[in-house]
Amino acid sequence: MSHPSPVIDRRKFLAATAATTLGAAGRAGAQERPEAIRTAQRTHQVLHPQMRVPVSFIIDDSTCLVNMGHFCTPQFATAHPGRAEYDKPWRSWPREIPDSFVREFGEWCAENGVRGKYSVVPCPALVGWVDRELPGWSRRELQDSLKLVRELMVPHWDIHPEMITHTRVIDLKTGRPFDEINKGTMENSYPQEDKSVDELAAYLAYALRILKNCDLPCEGITTPGGFGNRVKDKLPMAVDQAVRDVYGVELPHYFKYIFGGEKGTEPVLEAVRGRDTDAPQMTVNVPAGTGDWYGGWQGDLDPQPDRYLTEDGQSGALAELISKGQPATFLCHWPGMYCNGDRHGFHAFQRNVRTVNEVHGDKVIWMKLSEIGRYWAAKELTTIQTTDDAMTLEAPIGTERFTVQVEGSKIPSHFSAGEDSHAFAEVGSAKQLKPGHFVRQQDSVVLCFDLPKGSSQVTWA
Repeated sequence: MSHPSPVIDRRKFLAATAATTLGAAGRAGAQERPEAIRTAQRTHQVLHPQMRVPVSFIIDDSTCLVNMGHFCTPQFATAHPGRAEYDKPWRSWPREIPDSFVREFGEWCAENGVRGKYSVVPCPALVGWVDRELPGWSRRELQDSLKLVRELMVPHWDIHPEMITHTRVIDLKTGRPFDEINKGTMENSYPQEDKSVDELAAYLAYALRILKNCDLPCEGITTPGGFGNRVKDKLPMAVDQAVRDVYGVELPHYFKYIFGGEKGTEPVLEAVRGRDTDAPQMTVNVPAGTGDWYGGWQGDLDPQPDRYLTEDGQSGALAELISKGQPATFLCHWPGMYCNGDRHGFHAFQRNVRTVNEVHGDKVIWMKLSEIGRYWAAKELTTIQTTDDAMTLEAPIGTERFTVQVEGSKIPSHFSAGEDSHAFAEVGSAKQLKPGHFVRQQDSVVLCFDLPKGSSQVTWA
């Protein structure tokens, strides 16, 4: 959500810690091996899934029914008096983003292959609790809205809490907002003082439990604005702690930053423990690569779709990311899709998606944030040894569409893991590559397979 100082964090391009790629030169490469095996090693490289650039759409400030632009604006105006951004006719904006629009949006995205992240704010702008009541709507309307998210959105989108209210900080002892209303008591700038990992995790877990009460799956969180700016070093561990505690997931992730420039948009593994074990634990920081250039967090701006991608597909932030082979993760706020009923943001988004699919369709693959994070974790942590006889893999994290390029002219015969084994099939071009298949290149072969956790092997023909 775009507010003055709290949101600068999401608006600036921030520096990221460069990821360290592991492979034959990683954990396995450091081990002692007989000279005959060492000289038989064949060069390999882990590529993007199916040799395609991941694309993902990140939606902030979404929830059930409540138009966050309408309800958040007066609260931020009280906390930040005199700010022009909040001196707007919010009373004239609709209080609701109806489920009819959620259905229209979700069905269109499903038909066009779009995947990404969709927030569900648990207590949106203090209006009510999505696991209890939303005053102004009937209980049946709330339950129908949650059912729509579960059935239509969940298959294609990660669900995140965007903290508890996205406006006022909640006192966890009382379940009510603090009496004072100022910058220091708004979630977009929480906390104002140092907090322990446990204290941060407790706040995140409070939000996560509300979504769990609604039978919504969740593997990560989104920070509202500048949430956690003063404790960035502790936030990854707090995310890890909270998501594992509430949902028991293997690989938590979070969205907070926009990365860009030379740093790129590749996910970063943080709070890594037990890297050299069979069960490492970590949090994946999955950034966005653009600002919000649709209708803004209040839904009252004119969309600028060319900033994402021109109609010919050759210019704009997405074209640049795709050409660099960087994950093309782009950002918007849900009120900016609806645009207070005009849907201008949605129409601009549709134009961009059509261009992505028509111009870059054979070079990209739509993925959820969790899927991108999982692929990068597997890419960095999997130990791979390739010899003239076989390629062996030890993967502490499994992932789909794992894609490896191996030098030489030998072709893969079978992939086996435990008692399961299947033969590889050849395809004629990279754009046809999919799990269980391989494609020959000039001096190498590229093979794609679903990588299970644990040990697996590729035998050569």
